[in-house]
Amino acid sequence: MFQIRIHGRGGQGAVTAAELLSVAAFLEGRHAQAFPNFGSERTGAPVMAFCRIDDLPIRVREPVTQPDALVIQDPTLLHQVNVFEGLRPGGSVLINSARPATELGLGDLTDRALTVPATALALRHFGRPVPNSALLGGLAALTGCVAIESLGAAVRERFPGELGAANAASAQEAYDHVRAQRAQREEQAHAQAD
Repeated sequence: MFQIRIHGRGGQGAVTAAELLSVAAFLEGRHAQAFPNFGSERTGAPVMAFCRIDDLPIRVREPVTQPDALVIQDPTLLHQVNVFEGLRPGGSVLINSARPATELGLGDLTDRALTVPATALALRHFGRPVPNSALLGGLAALTGCVAIESLGAAVRERFPGELGAANAASAQEAYDHVRAQRAQREEQAHAQAD
């Protein structure tokens, strides 16, 4: 089972992101569940959403405490909330930031984290600072948890018309961005090994 925890703030689409990810998995014929966890429902308050994906039926129903991947929708949460709590060894981290992970003060987690300027992509593609679709595209590239084609289909199903197309385009651009970062990181690691 692959488990994802999404940290964001109210209004950034964390709950919708978890739902879109689960729909993408369903479109691939897999099992998935998505659900939120938040104390205050006001815009800007910290929120968490969870998604599980598996080839078998999912029977567990509690929050994801040991994620395989983290998505951080708002980098201000990095030093306000313990977003890395329970991250499994070898787990992946994707952060919404235009800055590289090496500049975010992540310590030992720097090697497992990548960044994508998801808010900037959202603003450019559809004019709203809602980074969820772009971050899911980046997550697909980082972890392979769903195919970018399935994610695009889920986004267009949820948001028909121009908005869906624009969200899918932001997801694709983020996917390409993260794939390029991963390739660059692998090249550097290979060069250091030689």
